Amino acid sequence: MTEEQIAAIVRKAFLETLVESPGDTGDDDNPAGVFKSPRSQAAIQEMIDAGKKLWQRQYVDGNGGNLSYRITDKFVLCTPTLRSKGDLTFDDFSLIDLENVQLYGTRPQTSEIKLHLEIYKTVPEARAVIHCHPPYATAYAIAGILPPSNLIPEQEVFIGPMAMAPYETPGTWEFARTVVPFVKTHNTVLLINHGIVCWADSITHAEWFVEVVDTYCKTALIARQINPELPQIPPDKVLDLLSIKKKMGLPDARFEEAEKHSALPHVASSHMQLAEEESSVTHHNALPTDLEAKAAKVTAEIVRLLNEGQKSS
Repeated sequence: MTEEQIAAIVRKAFLETLVESPGDTGDDDNPAGVFKSPRSQAAIQEMIDAGKKLWQRQYVDGNGGNLSYRITDKFVLCTPTLRSKGDLTFDDFSLIDLENVQLYGTRPQTSEIKLHLEIYKTVPEARAVIHCHPPYATAYAIAGILPPSNLIPEQEVFIGPMAMAPYETPGTWEFARTVVPFVKTHNTVLLINHGIVCWADSITHAEWFVEVVDTYCKTALIARQINPELPQIPPDKVLDLLSIKKKMGLPDARFEEAEKHSALPHVASSHMQLAEEESSVTHHNALPTDLEAKAAKVTAEIVRLLNEGQKSS
């Protein structure tokens, strides 16, 4: 085994210890401890970065849109009300429970957090939610028309057919519950006369879904101007894409029908993992720079001791 392999193993074990310790994940049920934990701080930074991307791509305007992260089974980090997603700072975020009780933070939580909470209650796999107003997808939502399906492989794998929830007054529990019938089999829902909502296992992935959806809607609109009768991906090739999607653990309303006809292999769902293979820490478990430096220091010291032991023997 090379020194590089030893170093990688040691570093991985060190980081996993930090991530899985109760004091780091917030399993001690202490809201202040959860909010200040390295995992939460990394999740907040991820939301800040995603907020900037959403604003730069004009998927949110003014103080529109909202993001949240279920950091433990009980606690959720969320963006504040009346704040541009392009200007978020660490002081803007708050920690709430699944009943929308603010437990930590000075800024009031977003008024539309109830939408996020209903998704978390309905879909255990959901760890992050983004609601925003990307123009092309929102145009379909305003028109009350779902975009056509089976046109682009990436759309079919990451999103698939979208659902459309009926209109209700934003910020109410009635509005939040409009998505409940759809979110188990769809990770993206169009909100009629409003916008869209996407859920995923991390904010980064949820933001990716927003980008995929709006680009797809834009492309479909342009393509229909060129040819009103758009050629679709052949059905057997769609089944190939659904098999890929099933392996990734992504939801799709077509799975049940395909499985009835044995068109899909049985695959145990384990939610989407797109982090690099050498990293055991996903986006929402990313650690601050000071802990990364400590891990590197410990690794270097162990390698040095191993080298000395080899020389003495």
